[in-house]
Amino acid sequence: MKINIDWSYPAPFTYQQVVSKSHIDGLSHTNNACYVKWCEAAAWRHSNALGLDIADYRRLDKAMALHRAEYQYCLPSYAGEELIVATWLTHSDQKLRLERQFQINNLNTGSCIMRAKWWLICVTLSTGKATRFPREFLACYSDHTLPIGEL
Repeated sequence: MKINIDWSYPAPFTYQQVVSKSHIDGLSHTNNACYVKWCEAAAWRHSNALGLDIADYRRLDKAMALHRAEYQYCLPSYAGEELIVATWLTHSDQKLRLERQFQINNLNTGSCIMRAKWWLICVTLSTGKATRFPREFLACYSDHTLPIGEL
């Protein structure tokens, strides 16, 4: 049986994640830090799929650095449950800033487990200072950003 998931936005980039016993905390549900790591994994997988990976970041001496993050935990998840982690690029100023959103749902029930929003800033790796997007970032990220968001 295929569960219909009510995504926040259309056409998410997704991957599946099974909650293992190592993800469970002292309260017998998934530790919140795991969701943060799964968002990071989704962001990297999505970036790689769009054509930019860590080697490109190093070669360009540029990266998208997390400036601010917001997480909304909606429901717990438990060992053995299958989750689907989704991400979207939801806004870019096409200069310096990029907004990315996430949604994690239970694959069997369709229920939303967590939503998150990241505000990212382009930085020069060697200095840590904010900088304008290189053309490769514009081509990759700005061209795949949904026409929504609020930077």
